[in-house]
Amino acid sequence: MQDKEKYVYVVDKNIYINLTNRCSNRCEFCVRYYDKPIYGDLWIKEEPSAEDIIDILENRYDLSKYGEVVFCGYGEPTYRFDAIETISAYVRSKGSKTRINTNGQGSEILGEDITSRIVKCIDTINISLNATDAFKYDKICHSVYGEKAFDIMLEFARECVKKGGNVVLSVVDVIGEDEIAKAQAIAQSVGAKIRVRQLL
Repeated sequence: MQDKEKYVYVVDKNIYINLTNRCSNRCEFCVRYYDKPIYGDLWIKEEPSAEDIIDILENRYDLSKYGEVVFCGYGEPTYRFDAIETISAYVRSKGSKTRINTNGQGSEILGEDITSRIVKCIDTINISLNATDAFKYDKICHSVYGEKAFDIMLEFARECVKKGGNVVLSVVDVIGEDEIAKAQAIAQSVGAKIRVRQLL
């Protein structure tokens, strides 16, 4: 598979944008570590520019036929936040919606608060909650920020909500009913929605 074929892919009538392999977490359940990746091998040798992605979208896809354009690949997309802003402007100019699947550590990664900017260019900010406290989060996500990553993520979610963002916290269904109930309470405390998804 050529890198250009890995930059943009389609799942369930949504277009996904794969901008980087880099990630601040090493989650034990991440599809990038599967022996046979669900969506094929999405590892990229070179990170695409915003112009690369826009060119692919312009020439290969009729955005009106898809639900959302989602920033989600093998890495944490906010490493490439400048590119996200540029691509989102193009996508929205075509009347399409944008979503990001993020670990919520973007402001920490970039060393600046990006919450005001992200709520302006992304229609749905989906943040992986993954666990209900810092210890459990670190145990499964192995962030470079250690147990601090949990509070970093929640503060990011809280700030996005305050600034008018449509924020969804997600957990996988295998954590059990008690943990799901705790996750719902956490989402409510920051003003976000909750999404319980199936483990792929």
